[in-house]
Amino acid sequence: MSPSCPISTRRVDANMVRIISFQVAMMTLVLIITGNSFLAFMLLFDFAVRISRRPELSIFHLVAKLMVNWWDITPKLCDESPKRFALGMGLFVSFILVVFYLSGLDTLAMSVGIMLLFATLLETVFDFCIGCKLYYKIQLIKGIFNK
Repeated sequence: MSPSCPISTRRVDANMVRIISFQVAMMTLVLIITGNSFLAFMLLFDFAVRISRRPELSIFHLVAKLMVNWWDITPKLCDESPKRFALGMGLFVSFILVVFYLSGLDTLAMSVGIMLLFATLLETVFDFCIGCKLYYKIQLIKGIFNK
């Protein structure tokens, strides 16, 4: 199964995803530098509203939408399923960040934050989605075992 094979009938704009990813990366960088756990809660909230299909409650989505419209960026559509899987991973990671901060495990939280920063920068700069790659591997494995 190649990454170009359609997995779902829904499509998302990869440009929007990259702009949102940039915003997540910047907030995560500020979180790592300042250690302000409130930012971890903000990340968790934003991931949660986006995964629940309530983008109108996501400040990252709203800013990205404004930027796409303002700069008149042509949509680059891609399959939604791998991006939603990656979004779920982001939700999980941000949840772990919050748990670590609430538990006083700031060093572990910072390590998780660095991993989130790394993943979001890969998406932003190189259009390389770790969650999407993992999603495709899982689908391939499922296909092998479902024969």
